Amino acid sequence: MNKNAEAILLVEDNPDDAELTKLALARHGLDGRVTHVSDGMQALDYLYRRDDYADRPGGNPVLVLLDLKMPLLDGIGVLKEIKGSDTLHNIPVVVLTSSTEPSDLQRAYEAGTNAYIAKPTEFAQFLSAMKHVCEFWININQTAPQSPSAGVRSTSFGDLH
Repeated sequence: MNKNAEAILLVEDNPDDAELTKLALARHGLDGRVTHVSDGMQALDYLYRRDDYADRPGGNPVLVLLDLKMPLLDGIGVLKEIKGSDTLHNIPVVVLTSSTEPSDLQRAYEAGTNAYIAKPTEFAQFLSAMKHVCEFWININQTAPQSPSAGVRSTSFGDLH
């Protein structure tokens, strides 16, 4: 597995938070690997290679950084879809959110998140947190091999390829 060629999917509706996260990832040499989408439906389109992402390069992202509070489909909905999918369930998902609500934490873990990070408000602390995320999830963690494609799957969000 060539982790240097694999993408990181950033699912974040706040443009400022998205830029901050991309900047932090760039400081760790990952800037060319980040794909940013701004809502949960775009995330599923990307993951299932449909609509605007039908022609994206093959392979699942090595990591999904997922906000919880988003329009159209929230992070919990995206997380449940990823972890319930035969083709996506092995992708590590790190919830990266401003919420420190115990109910959000509980719901995220019940839906299958691999980790939950409350975004630090100080820039230096945010950079440090992202350094640890990158070090573990990109450089240390070993992911399971990708499952062969399971074809079209019907869900409450429509047919998924």
